[in-house]
Amino acid sequence: MPNLRYATIDDAALIAAHRHSMFQDNNFASEDRFAEMDATFEPWVRERLADGRYIGLLLEEDGRILAGAGIFLQDFPPHWMDIQPTRAYLLNFYTAPEARGRGFANQLLKLSVEGCRTRGIGVVTLHASPFGRPIYEKFGFEASTEMMLRFAE
Repeated sequence: MPNLRYATIDDAALIAAHRHSMFQDNNFASEDRFAEMDATFEPWVRERLADGRYIGLLLEEDGRILAGAGIFLQDFPPHWMDIQPTRAYLLNFYTAPEARGRGFANQLLKLSVEGCRTRGIGVVTLHASPFGRPIYEKFGFEASTEMMLRFAE
């Protein structure tokens, strides 16, 4: 069974690679677009790992990272759902292809949610891929009323 360890700033490139593979596995964009994302994401996550706004959870076995997930602690205005000024956004859930089917996503989700709970966070959000949606729904996550406007590039 793999060991849990928390990511450090030295893991920024690994987290960026997991993010790239996660989106690539879902065919969300072109390789050119992923390269642009990688170039901006790695310094973004490095900064947030350093200041504690990003908590990376990594499952490691025999010196190899098999799966990872992240908790992004966001400043958020007090709201009727939760008066605390922080929300958690779960992201970057990724399991290496050879490690899939071993329950690592569920394990990381449980650890992430419990980590949020122990920090007193009352609202946890995420965006689910088609692969991840059933896992999150079983855990109690529900679709929300969030809407999005994207400006053309």
